[in-house]
Amino acid sequence: MGEVRGFLKVKRQLAERRLVDRRIRDFKEVSVLRPDKESEQQASRCMDCGTPFCHWACPVGNYIPEWNDFMFSGDWRQAFELLNATNNFPEITGRVCPAECEYACVLEVNDDAVTIRENELAIIERAFRKGLVRPNIPRSRTGKKIAVVGSGPAGLACGAQLNKAGYNVTVFEKDDKIGGILRYGIPDFKLEKWVIDRRLEIMKKEGIRFVTSVNIGVDYSVRKLLKEYDVICLAGGSRVPRDLKIKGRELKDIHFAMDYLVQSNKKVAGETISQKKLIDAGGKRVVVIGGGDTGSDCVGTAHRQGASCVVQIELLPKPAECRVEEYPWPMAPMILKTSSSHEEGGQRDWSVLTKRFVGKRGHVDKLECVKVEFVRSEGKNVCPVMKEVKGSAFEIKADLVILAVGFLHPEHKGLLTELGVELDEQGNVKTGSDFMTSVSGVFSMGDMRRGQSLIVWAIAEGRRAAFNIDKYLMGSSNLPVL
Repeated sequence: MGEVRGFLKVKRQLAERRLVDRRIRDFKEVSVLRPDKESEQQASRCMDCGTPFCHWACPVGNYIPEWNDFMFSGDWRQAFELLNATNNFPEITGRVCPAECEYACVLEVNDDAVTIRENELAIIERAFRKGLVRPNIPRSRTGKKIAVVGSGPAGLACGAQLNKAGYNVTVFEKDDKIGGILRYGIPDFKLEKWVIDRRLEIMKKEGIRFVTSVNIGVDYSVRKLLKEYDVICLAGGSRVPRDLKIKGRELKDIHFAMDYLVQSNKKVAGETISQKKLIDAGGKRVVVIGGGDTGSDCVGTAHRQGASCVVQIELLPKPAECRVEEYPWPMAPMILKTSSSHEEGGQRDWSVLTKRFVGKRGHVDKLECVKVEFVRSEGKNVCPVMKEVKGSAFEIKADLVILAVGFLHPEHKGLLTELGVELDEQGNVKTGSDFMTSVSGVFSMGDMRRGQSLIVWAIAEGRRAAFNIDKYLMGSSNLPVL
């Protein structure tokens, strides 16, 4: 390492964020890219540890210590080459990945971890500025055709890898633009869509064909797809939302988080939404049910739409602010996360069970809630039992309720039903270790296969599926397993 004791001299420093009173007026990205010199200083904190556990925690197997060392030494080109070897979309993970690698950083044992995610972003953005990110067009083609159904991170990563191996790749997307959850599920204040479009232009020049507004299994027959392509890759994500089936659920102005975020993203992109279908928080009392990242995104969106107040509630207890015994290093701990959306205002509450929605003239007016506690019985592996706290009932006034309580499984009707692929107990597509489904020549990856997960896992799944598809078609593969 270039600076073995850099972590003793330099303290962890995150990138700046735009001022709250300015950023809530628009949907531009919250974070500000660090100057290169500051990034080089932060890279110097990556110590010469014997076993870099960041590798273990990173689903795509990023060469983190190595590119940090090149970055600190000023050799940004080599840093980019290493980063590019393992991650198809570092400009995306550098913005929205929860960075589980940082929790596994050896410095995390008794100090602040290296700013791995922000260092990654610095490398790729400098590479774009310097013209290092260029189309890599295959020298020859195999003549075999691959259909990727779904253009989220898993499908795009799989398509990119298979294109490198010389296959003719077509990516099908039922929405009118490519990107899946990247485009429609993540607000621009975390990921502006020009970032996606910039990458897509490169992929198009590399020879990948993109087909939008086509719903396979609905307006394009599965039989035709099977006939025209040598392999089908299922990467449709996990799109069926978990509902909150309680009294009053039929009231108006109660919406699923993804419906809310998708519409907001389309509106920000300049699309016109009819007044009848519009979900807007302007001037309203907003309650977001669900304390995860999706709920946080809804909070930030509501702020920007001009909500009069925003309350986010979560069923589970408030997480600890520091690592606890149940989550020892190098595991990713369950700790309290305060996102940029939470910095912008609003109220958060935990251990809250929503009992029913109460309406006025057919619209939601308030939530009847109660506080709960999770009581652990004797025994090592006994799950805690949720109990209502007596006398803790309370109400929350609301004009708009957003349900951000997760997803169940992929959509079954249409594509999966027609293909007849086997599903697992959770309703996800079942595959073997080679990512092949019960139907020969049909593979699956990402959230459609493993259930709702992280974007970096989707990229990793797409890359691993590509390796297995190449091996299936050619008998062996030179593509990386990771």
